[in-house]
Amino acid sequence: MHNHERDLTAAPEIRRGVVRLSRRLRSARSGDPLSATKVGVLGHLHRRGPSSPSEIASADHHRPQALTRVFAELETAGLLDRAPNEHDGRGAILSLTPDGVRALEHDMAERDRWLAAALGGFSDLEVSVLQLAAQLMDRLADADPPH
Repeated sequence: MHNHERDLTAAPEIRRGVVRLSRRLRSARSGDPLSATKVGVLGHLHRRGPSSPSEIASADHHRPQALTRVFAELETAGLLDRAPNEHDGRGAILSLTPDGVRALEHDMAERDRWLAAALGGFSDLEVSVLQLAAQLMDRLADADPPH
């Protein structure tokens, strides 16, 4: 059953929590040259495997053209490989290189260390609730609500 009033009340609180945590996690990164967009592309390839540029752009709600330069920079840096798309002769399939995996793991490890230290002040139950919330936020990020 859909509860519109409940959702309108919950939305600002959830947004504030997500935004504040996102900012805090960004600040836990070193002066690494990878932008959030580049980390997003590498993360997509890590989670979903080799993908076309349009699949990556769609997953992050970008236009493929908006990521053309990002793809080129990641390829030049040796963090992703480009291969012809067997199903579409004009397209390409992008995949992580071993250096791309290492760069992404380094970026994630910095934030994970900060988060693990912060979680030290939470009870087992609170950490379990946060783990459930993380799964729900992943679902929420993929949601396509009706207009």
